[in-house]
Amino acid sequence: MIEVSHLTRIFRTYKKQPGFWGGVKGLFHREFEETAAAKDISFTIAEGEFVGFLGPNGAGKTTTLKMLSGLIYPTSGTARVAGFDPTKRENAYRRLFALVLGQKNQLWWDLPAIESFHLLRAIYALPLDHFKTTLDELVALLDVGKKLNVMVRELSLGERMKMELIAALLHRPRVLFLDEPTIGLDVVSQKAVRQFLRDYNRRFRVTILLTSHYMADIKELCERVIVIHKGSKIYDGALDRLETAGGARKRIITFVPGAAAHNAFPDTWQSRHGTTTRSSDGKFTLCVPSENVVAVSQEVLSTGPVADITIEDVPLEDVIAELFTAQA
Repeated sequence: MIEVSHLTRIFRTYKKQPGFWGGVKGLFHREFEETAAAKDISFTIAEGEFVGFLGPNGAGKTTTLKMLSGLIYPTSGTARVAGFDPTKRENAYRRLFALVLGQKNQLWWDLPAIESFHLLRAIYALPLDHFKTTLDELVALLDVGKKLNVMVRELSLGERMKMELIAALLHRPRVLFLDEPTIGLDVVSQKAVRQFLRDYNRRFRVTILLTSHYMADIKELCERVIVIHKGSKIYDGALDRLETAGGARKRIITFVPGAAAHNAFPDTWQSRHGTTTRSSDGKFTLCVPSENVVAVSQEVLSTGPVADITIEDVPLEDVIAELFTAQA
């Protein structure tokens, strides 16, 4: 469904010198800086896949989505979406995809959402019966029926994002680009949006490319992730293999010494198998390779009495941060 080959986008920006005289100098001699927002990116996505697109701020995620949407042109490389070249901006292609930007509104701010929906029906020339069927279904799935006649400016952030999703899906796109759709939402709204996207993807086999800084979004929705850093792709594969790719196949063991274990676990106590830190509340935390989990557990329990112990995976945020650091 999506084929990207050596996609590159370079932005040329003017470096203005500070102050009045800096502006005057700029009239006669200008210095420019070139920044590769996307650099030689290649990947393919099959129909119906739900893929996470990860990277720190400024990595090039939104730039890539905009190139796939035809909003900006690539400096070099090619992209094909459902057989279309996004740079040609054909009407047939515009009807095939939708782009939702978490920090941009497509709905009219001073009008009820239903008015914007009718405007989109006219833009896409949707038959009235198809429009009503799709709208009723989406409104029911997102539970916003009582808010359709409320001005968009008066909706909560979560309600606005649900309306944005409805607006994006009214024409039944086959490809959906989502750029941080849950940004700023509360936990309840995030969960509702994630549940909707999961069900919609499974029901209609829509190809979805999702960027998000909330790892809960990625964990719950995506089996595959693409990670980019400083414009370049550094990982493309299954989410559960990301730890290995980042060189961080580790576990965290946190334990609280028992009341009578002060001498057995002094502040300077260190495990023989991994890095040990102690927090101000008395908890010890060890980050160790997975194969040493049993040995470390036995070491801790044999050293002294323990009130509580927890064994868990290293948080995905930490794994990805290590991956970025390794590529710096």
